[in-house]
Amino acid sequence: MSERVAIITGAARGIGLATTELMLEEGATVVMVDYDQQALSKAANTLNNVLPIECDVSQPDQVQQMIATTLEQHGRIDCLVNNAGVADFGPIESTSFDVWRKVMATNLDGVFLCSQAAIPALKQSQGCIVNIASISGLRASTLRTAYGTSKAAVIHLTQQQAAELGEHGIRANCVAPGPVRTKLAMAVHTQAIIDAYHDALPLNRYGTEKEIAQAIVFLCSQKASFITGQTLAADGGFESTGVGLPALRS
Repeated sequence: MSERVAIITGAARGIGLATTELMLEEGATVVMVDYDQQALSKAANTLNNVLPIECDVSQPDQVQQMIATTLEQHGRIDCLVNNAGVADFGPIESTSFDVWRKVMATNLDGVFLCSQAAIPALKQSQGCIVNIASISGLRASTLRTAYGTSKAAVIHLTQQQAAELGEHGIRANCVAPGPVRTKLAMAVHTQAIIDAYHDALPLNRYGTEKEIAQAIVFLCSQKASFITGQTLAADGGFESTGVGLPALRS
């Protein structure tokens, strides 16, 4: 990945930060994008060869400025990792339209806006896009009407990108993580939910942020040079067993 420039959204924590660290290990220069300026600065200050940019990916003007700043500083974009996302879980009948729009604005609009803005530069480098969806975009589950629908749309958008941009040498793929042991997940998952996930997962455990990052970096690399339009479920086998857990209903 040496001499390559990667933009990673939602880079201040979790999967985005783990992907940033792994990209840096591989020799890439990373543009760290996040709307949380304080968390972004804290993360970036511990790293070398990064450019932190505060940006709300649901806002077209901010996205255009983020891409412009990247090109001013580095002159190229080789990889775009659309990782920024929000989650709001609840029953379909009590999901307000404001919540629906908030989830869609970041999870779907953000992927569209960042990808569209980066396409001219990606054409020049014959670069790649990796969108981060979720196992919830592949299989329906309880309490995930907005979140799951947004991630299913991201999966289809990835296929649209692959179909249209392939002639320009741009690859577009998607990673669909299953349950990941993030600080946020561990803070909100009860022991009953943790036990239910372990029972449902063939590997009997949550994934780690680094394991998801490894899938992302692989799809960004030349090792995946003939792979496009695909969704890689990094989920411990979760998709094979279904995701409708009774423990999640309570």
